[in-house]
Amino acid sequence: MSIQSIIEAGRDLLDEKEAAQFLDNSPGTLSVWRSTGRYNLPFIKIGRNVRYRRADLIAWLEKRTRETGATA
Repeated sequence: MSIQSIIEAGRDLLDEKEAAQFLDNSPGTLSVWRSTGRYNLPFIKIGRNVRYRRADLIAWLEKRTRETGATA
């Protein structure tokens, strides 16, 4: 892996506040989702820090896209 690819991968990581803003939620909501497993939203733990890949957030949103009003 080249240094450039490592730098590029790091740019794709969002902290909890940035991820919450991206999803139009609060950081506390993301924390609850992680601790309860309510949603299968991938995250990365780096020590005590939590990071989210932008691509994972986009993929998660796409999976939740509905064509009708059905909630199931």
